[in-house]
Amino acid sequence: MSEDLPHPAKPLKIGTRGSPLALWQAHEVRRCLMQAFALPEDAFEICVIKVMGDQILDKALKDIGGKGLFTREIEEALLASDIDIAVHSMKDMPTVQPDGLIIDCYLAREDVRDAFVSPSVPSLAALPQGAVVGSSSLRRRAQLALRRPDLKLVEFRGNVQTRMKKLEDGVAVATFLAMAGLNRLGLTHMARGPVEVDEMLPAVAQGAIGVERRLDDARVAGLLAAIHDGPTGIRLAAERGYLATLDGSCETPIAGLAVIEGETLWLRGEILRPDGSEAIQGERRGLAADAGNIGRALADDLLARAPQRFFAWQKA
Repeated sequence: MSEDLPHPAKPLKIGTRGSPLALWQAHEVRRCLMQAFALPEDAFEICVIKVMGDQILDKALKDIGGKGLFTREIEEALLASDIDIAVHSMKDMPTVQPDGLIIDCYLAREDVRDAFVSPSVPSLAALPQGAVVGSSSLRRRAQLALRRPDLKLVEFRGNVQTRMKKLEDGVAVATFLAMAGLNRLGLTHMARGPVEVDEMLPAVAQGAIGVERRLDDARVAGLLAAIHDGPTGIRLAAERGYLATLDGSCETPIAGLAVIEGETLWLRGEILRPDGSEAIQGERRGLAADAGNIGRALADDLLARAPQRFFAWQKA
């Protein structure tokens, strides 16, 4: 393996978005590889790639193309061999990768919960009647509309710092972020506290970092195998199998969370109408080794119970 290791004269190129959180994640992958193989920092090169989703901030994701907006340019660079690996927040990832690419390396998962963030309101339960809440997530907005139909929900895109500025400017009194992102950036103090999963089931793959590579790159496959977290891989196999069967996109409010309990995997799921007028929940348990099939079975159950045209992609 030693002859295949990256070195300063031929560094491993790591592709990433340019947001502070994306850069933290790329640096964390580099740190893990440095530690696993006793490599110097200059054996790696962080390559920032601009993606459309970070450049168009005044429109909802569903109006400009969905999840691929955060990955397309990075994956094009990977296919062109301009970079060697790509680091992604897995909750942003489509369930199908382009031909020739694969994600089979995950770092250990962080806190999966949403964070309630507000300069003036202490908790979700304390939001006053008719309060304005900002979120770019269809899933969060649908869950809030279901539980608190009195709230006024507004579009709220941008990185952590952008959203905090919008709160300061009074665009909304509260918003939600991922606890994982705040923890990773050392900004946990910005949250009033986490929202427990029994109150708001998180997005599929929330808190997980994935590393994408070219399918035929055996050298990189060997490097990434050393930093892959097996339990996270099992959990995401269930969650992403569930999401793929539901044909999940940024137009569909879907929540899901898998937990490993010994040799058993417990998967919970929730699908909602975008306006929060209806939600269907379900769960499945089975052997962790059968994670993908558990995910698909739960999705099939929810689909069977959903009325016609429940989803945005089901046309009249």
